[in-house]
Amino acid sequence: MEYGHYSVMLNECIDGLKIKPDGIYVDATLGMGGHSYEIASRLETGRLIAIDRDIMALERAVIRLEPLMDRISLVHGNFRDMSAILDDLSIGKVDGMLFDLGVSSPQLDESERGFSYMTDAPLDMRMDRTDRVTAADIVNGWTYESLKRILYDFGEERYAPRIAEAIVRNRENRRIETTLQLVDIIRSAMPATALREKQHPAKRTFQAIRIAVNDELEAVSEVLSTAADRLRPGGRLAVISFHSLEDRIVKNAITSREHGCICPRDFPICTCGFVQTLKSISRKPLLPQEKEIEENPRSRSAKLRVAERV
Repeated sequence: MEYGHYSVMLNECIDGLKIKPDGIYVDATLGMGGHSYEIASRLETGRLIAIDRDIMALERAVIRLEPLMDRISLVHGNFRDMSAILDDLSIGKVDGMLFDLGVSSPQLDESERGFSYMTDAPLDMRMDRTDRVTAADIVNGWTYESLKRILYDFGEERYAPRIAEAIVRNRENRRIETTLQLVDIIRSAMPATALREKQHPAKRTFQAIRIAVNDELEAVSEVLSTAADRLRPGGRLAVISFHSLEDRIVKNAITSREHGCICPRDFPICTCGFVQTLKSISRKPLLPQEKEIEENPRSRSAKLRVAERV
């Protein structure tokens, strides 16, 4: 099966959402449209709102979803604006939401997008190509301290100081314009033992820069903290993440809505007014099956968390 047509943990997502034929659902990260197709195909009088910040993803999805477009609304936008998007569509509560936080295969495979460390391309990495800040702007313009911070925080890169220093030193001689220029700089900064590891030496740095370019983690934290407010009782929230930092944010967002009152235990009565709004469907995240990993190695690091509105 081609990567470009593979929807990660598709069956698990559809099962987790418990789709009702008359329900209203949101696919907040449309991508190639595989999840959207399966959701919409189960609707009769229901409606699917499919959102993506990448206009090219929307253009591709129109073709794939054409047989089902009578029940789908496509929206060019950022999922962090989901509440405003629903308000604009005069939609109050919904029955389910799906977030796939990964980079889509076409974005990785289309070299001109600059997401991949395997092919040479301009340092771009923008999900929405109308955004102003590119990866090149960050690599060439941010201070050593800022670069080190994002490599630590967003990439969990243990060699962050060495890599940040190498970037700053190299850009003094020549602007860093392409992905493979950056890969060479990363390799030059890492010790020989790190270069022998199974994981590509640039993976964590590219992840960190991509997150910074697209402001991803802040957006995830923002929208998940309020997503429960847009769900009907019994509605489901399903989120696929692809690295430990994302999964931790997803877990914390669900947990913060799961335990109700946050007053100190010695308070005689509740004064916070906070009530439980979500319940995790399983204590641990669901992982892809071995068969899926064999067919699509990019799914290997995926984790799916599902929660229900109470």
